Amino acid sequence: MKNISAFYENCIQCPRRCGANRAAGVRGFCGENLELRAAVSCLHFGEEPPLTVFGGSGAIFFTGCTLRCAFCQNYQISQQGFGDAISKNDFAKICLDLQEAGAENINLITGSHHIPILAQFIREAKSAGCALPFCWNSSAYENVESLEALKDCVDIWLPDFKTLDKDFSKKVFLAQDYPEVAKKSISWMIKNFPLKTKIVSKEGRGEKEKILRGVIVRHLFLPGRFEDTANTLAWLKENANGKAMISLMSQYTPVSFKEKSKESLRRKSALAAFENRLVSETEDGDLRDLIAAYDFENLFYQELNCDTSWLPDFSKPEPFGNVLAKVLWHCK
Repeated sequence: MKNISAFYENCIQCPRRCGANRAAGVRGFCGENLELRAAVSCLHFGEEPPLTVFGGSGAIFFTGCTLRCAFCQNYQISQQGFGDAISKNDFAKICLDLQEAGAENINLITGSHHIPILAQFIREAKSAGCALPFCWNSSAYENVESLEALKDCVDIWLPDFKTLDKDFSKKVFLAQDYPEVAKKSISWMIKNFPLKTKIVSKEGRGEKEKILRGVIVRHLFLPGRFEDTANTLAWLKENANGKAMISLMSQYTPVSFKEKSKESLRRKSALAAFENRLVSETEDGDLRDLIAAYDFENLFYQELNCDTSWLPDFSKPEPFGNVLAKVLWHCK
């Protein structure tokens, strides 16, 4: 079997194939070298109901990202490098602590640039006694060849499907090929991981559906981009309906970025590609009509909410300003 570090020499793990020698300490487009870094682990109650169920999703937020989403709420860790290196033993302990705290699953957030290491770490965590399903929470900007390494250790897939517009993708995510890459990776996930759920109950809290295996595809509606969402849902209706759960999100929230002026100018230009504001009540109504027209078998839609207190600040010991999460570990 190929040595783990070999995957990081002339790195071609993600679709960018940037060729950085991450094994020698060079940081790739993702901002990371050979070290796996993370910022926080927590019980997360803001994910889709089949993931949070009663105990919350056991979220681990990794440092770095293969995209440069102009509106990223997690920009401190995805684009500014906030986080500490964690070892195989650290990772296993984090997973076991989440399990002990009552997590329903282990939710690996933005790990696409570290697939070889995470595949190994997941197996080690399972050997150490973690019996929870592992959830791969990603942008879907991933090579199918890389995803194959996770086939025997990941149970649940939670990909974004951001857009089908190549020009928009180039401007806002710095990845013109995102639509085609995401279609391929999401199709692979759906083909290889049929939905498996069960009804679970808890005294005094009734019954809920819990996902054990399968795919939940997310799409975030961006203000003023109704046609983009309609086109994306049309693709999902044809290719995912009845095979995966769909999650249409309406919580887009402008972020107050703290960054250098050069990066701020690039971001401002990218954000001009859509309306950088909260979703309106009119748009909410239009989205509901669209959902009714498509008639998905299994779709979640968020209630419109103007609360912005959920925006995280990962530099704080309690990054989440409301009741969405219970932090178990923080890097600083």
